[in-house]
Amino acid sequence: MIYPVILCGGSGTRLWPLSRKSYPKQFTELVSDGTLFQATARRLSGKGYAAPVVITGSDFRFIATQQLAEVGIDPGAVLIEPEGRNTAPAVLAAALHLQAQNPDALMLVAPSDHVIPDAAAFRSAVEKGCMPVSEGDLVTFGIRPDRPETGYGYLELDAHEAGDTPVRLKRFVEKPDAVNAAEMLSAGNFLWNAGIFLFAVKDIIAAFETHARDLVPPVSKAVDKAKADLGFLRLDPEAWAAAEDISIDYAVMEKAENLTAVPFAERWSDLGGWDAVWREEGPNESGVVQSGPTTAIDCQNTLLRSEDPDLELVGLGLENIIAVATSDGVLVADMDRAQDVKTVVKALKEKGARQAELFPKDHRPWGWFQSLAMGDRFQVKRIVVEPGAALSLQSHFHRSEHWIVVEGSALVTVGDEKTLVTENQSIYVPVGTVHRLENPGKVPMVLIEVQTGTYLGEDDIVRHEDVYART
Repeated sequence: MIYPVILCGGSGTRLWPLSRKSYPKQFTELVSDGTLFQATARRLSGKGYAAPVVITGSDFRFIATQQLAEVGIDPGAVLIEPEGRNTAPAVLAAALHLQAQNPDALMLVAPSDHVIPDAAAFRSAVEKGCMPVSEGDLVTFGIRPDRPETGYGYLELDAHEAGDTPVRLKRFVEKPDAVNAAEMLSAGNFLWNAGIFLFAVKDIIAAFETHARDLVPPVSKAVDKAKADLGFLRLDPEAWAAAEDISIDYAVMEKAENLTAVPFAERWSDLGGWDAVWREEGPNESGVVQSGPTTAIDCQNTLLRSEDPDLELVGLGLENIIAVATSDGVLVADMDRAQDVKTVVKALKEKGARQAELFPKDHRPWGWFQSLAMGDRFQVKRIVVEPGAALSLQSHFHRSEHWIVVEGSALVTVGDEKTLVTENQSIYVPVGTVHRLENPGKVPMVLIEVQTGTYLGEDDIVRHEDVYART
């Protein structure tokens, strides 16, 4: 059995405004039906594959399990990182966790945000990698380049290999400039580094002990002292904080000698920028890609994308332009500057703009809410609660709330009373009163919340009980 390990962190800043820290790109529907995370999980499932181990942050744990449930996949484990420490500690934590389950396990490490349309071809490549792994090698997967790309790192092979059989890996190469990228493309013995790895658990642990010895004690302690929490496994935060923030490439792979690369010649993209999305979506004869309510007039080599059904995005005479609109942010950029979009996020953070990291739609374990209007002493929200879900039993110091149910039914606790509120009915929650909102039905419940008070921040909340252990 191959044990998939899906790395599900990061913030995807180069795909702002659609990808943000509060809801990064792997959870969004960027180029196909379903999310990138769901596509990854489906690709690494089936005959010969165990249930996946998912490594993610606390903020995303319920999103990850919900999206897996939507595609019928039950994770073998969900490890919660107290904070992001890059890929090396995450891979080592997964290896140590799997070692306790099956010391002879093979683990396949994959990011959660890549596009690989031909899942069968990828699984075939994984099968090819099993032989060198059985001989003690650490295997990485490389993509046959079709252009001189400067946005990827490269793998240099020991030999010019035109096929798809495993090849000895000579060295890792950092992201090149345009001249070196063109030279490597013409040389024929370079692959793009996909950041996907296959190895035996015992071999990667031994590699860490040899090449990144300082990482082993803190990560081992974080795994040993991990605590179960609602089906998740929380790594110990104090031990985890002592682990170096470093990638597995730098920590282990670039130092190891027992390396093999498996070439993969089918379509692949890490969707590392809007230019990659434009390329993946398939431009028309004018080089234009449109998504959502958009109109393109006399445009060339342009991406027009609107994520708001009520926002029509119009491009007139555009050339080599990225234009992406959400309900609260619009990006207009030169296609050649796609890799620099992360600087936009930095600039927005410096000026204190909430759009830098937060969406208007805020996802929670029970569903989501979206702010519709806000003034000095009021806020109007749309709240969606999933079937069977419940908010915490809570109270507020500075605001009262008025709830109007518009779809489904709500079981509302206000003080000592419980009331079933159905469509077109409302209920009032006075300031300071303990209350709870539940959806007892079989369909999502939607209500409009009107808040009034002197302070309307999300931190004005006291949780008295919570099924999601957030008290």
